[in-house]
Amino acid sequence: MDLLSEMPAAATDASVGKKFPAEPALEAGIFLVDKPVGPSSFRMVQLVRRALSIKKVGHAGTLDPFASGLLIICVGRPATRLISQFMDGHKRYEAVLRLGIETTTQDLEGEVIAQKEVGTFAREELEQCLAGFMGEQLQTPPQYSALKHMGKPLYHYARKGITIEKAPRPITIFQLQLLEAGTDTLRIMVECSKGTYIRTLAADIGRVLGCGAHLVALRRLQSGPFTVDNAVDGAILQDSTLARHELLAKTLTVEDVLAKLAQQG
Repeated sequence: MDLLSEMPAAATDASVGKKFPAEPALEAGIFLVDKPVGPSSFRMVQLVRRALSIKKVGHAGTLDPFASGLLIICVGRPATRLISQFMDGHKRYEAVLRLGIETTTQDLEGEVIAQKEVGTFAREELEQCLAGFMGEQLQTPPQYSALKHMGKPLYHYARKGITIEKAPRPITIFQLQLLEAGTDTLRIMVECSKGTYIRTLAADIGRVLGCGAHLVALRRLQSGPFTVDNAVDGAILQDSTLARHELLAKTLTVEDVLAKLAQQG
């Protein structure tokens, strides 16, 4: 989901005593930001807008507040026009599942709706379960999602106790690797197509294992040709002067990005 905003930039500056060389005016650019756990994706957009004093800012692909990792932020109309292209790229995530507990939202932010004892699984059993999710498949979107129904997101209805059934959508899981197995947790690596809900994947894995599961941690490592390794630390965006300096030092131009997308295609 993309978020575009026309809200005015904030006039305040959290920096004190920091001096950097004068920066040229920026008309458009793409920025890779490593979002920390806590703030929303929209909050990160606000902080970038404040640092660069540009009104037209959007991001390509929401990360929930409890998630971290790569957030592609587009600044200026020539860049925001590319958001849909960024959304089309394959994604790679590292995720942690908690076994034995199901929630309303399929993640740690929801209410517990079922709890079961977690048996002892051999690694071979777990890997066989994960292998069953590889390839092309249909995935039912979660009730708590931003998908629209009659102009409103599904979570609007879910919070009122209204269930809206959405038809399953085609997705592809290209890679699903077990990184670590604890007594009641699984840490996995997922490479998937656009539109894949990792929390729904977590819930489905729990269902197949017979104990239920929900998503407790998520980190996006890659989106299309871009990786979090080259991203600006999102924590520094609280300091708008430092943020401006760091962002401008890592600006990707529209031309740079179009070339990368062309190479990937």
